Amino acid sequence: MPDKPPADSHFLGRIAAALEQLNRTLHPNPEAQPPSKAHDAFVWQARPPGFTAVKQVSGVALELLRGIERQKQIVLKNTEQFVNNLPANNALLWGARGMGKSSLVKAAHATLAQKYPGQLALVEIHREDIAGLPKLLDCLRGETRKFLIFCDDLSFEAEDTSYKSLKAALEGGIEGRPNNCLFYATSNRRHLLARNMEENDNAIHGAETAEEKISLSDRFGLWIGFHHCSQEEYLHMILAYARHYALATAPEEDDIKRQALAWSMERGGRSGRVAWQFIQDLAGRLGRRIQA
Repeated sequence: MPDKPPADSHFLGRIAAALEQLNRTLHPNPEAQPPSKAHDAFVWQARPPGFTAVKQVSGVALELLRGIERQKQIVLKNTEQFVNNLPANNALLWGARGMGKSSLVKAAHATLAQKYPGQLALVEIHREDIAGLPKLLDCLRGETRKFLIFCDDLSFEAEDTSYKSLKAALEGGIEGRPNNCLFYATSNRRHLLARNMEENDNAIHGAETAEEKISLSDRFGLWIGFHHCSQEEYLHMILAYARHYALATAPEEDDIKRQALAWSMERGGRSGRVAWQFIQDLAGRLGRRIQA
C-alpha cells in the first residue's frame, strides 16, 4: 500500500479555525481573566468580556486643574480613603460640560497610583456596556489591588433599562459591591435620566419609573457639582497653563488674556476645556510642543 501524502498544513489550519469559531458559537461568553498586574489602567470590553491594558492614560496633571479646588479635595480624599481600606463612597461628578469632571477622575488616579505603587488600578467601562458591570465586578472580586471603575458621560434615556444593572451593582444584590471596587461616574445630568422622564407626571407608571431612576442617583454617596467658571477663573486657568508650559513671559500675559477672552467669545462660553483648547492653539502658533 502506498504511503499517505503528508498532511496539508493549510488545510489543518482551516480545520483549527473552524473548530475555534464553533467553540465561540457554543460558548459565546467565555470567562474573562483578571487584569494584568503589569498595568494600572484598563478598558473593559463586554463582548467577549475582558480587559484591554492602557499604557498611557490621556489626561492633565492634578495641579493643572484650576477652578475646581473643592471638587479636587473631595475626590482625592475619598479615593485615598478607599486605597487605605477606609470607608469611601461611590461618586457622581455632575454638571457643566468641559469643567474637568473626567479629567479629575483620571488625575486623582494618576496621583494616587504614583503615591501607592501597584495598589490602585483604573478601569473604564463604556456607557453602552454598563449592563455588563456585574460581570466586571465578578472578575475583580477577590483581587488584592483596589479598582476605581469609571464611566464617563453616564445617562439613561426613557426606554433604557440597563440602569438596573448599575443599581444592583452599586448596593443591591446578595453579594453587593466588592470591597476592592469603587465606582465613579460623570454626567451632565444630576439624576442620570432624560429630562422628559423627570417631567412625565401624566401616568402613574411613568412617575414610578422616574422615581426608580432618580433613586439610582441616591446610590452614589457623593454628588459633586461642577459649574460654569467665571471670567476670572477662566483667565486663571489660561495663565496657569501658559506658565507651566513656558508659553509666555510676564509682559506677554496681558496679550494672552485678551486672546483668550476673544477665543471664549467665539466658542460661546468659558470652561476648562475651552481654556485647554486655547492653549493648544497658542502652542501651535508659537511652534511649541506640549504634553498633557
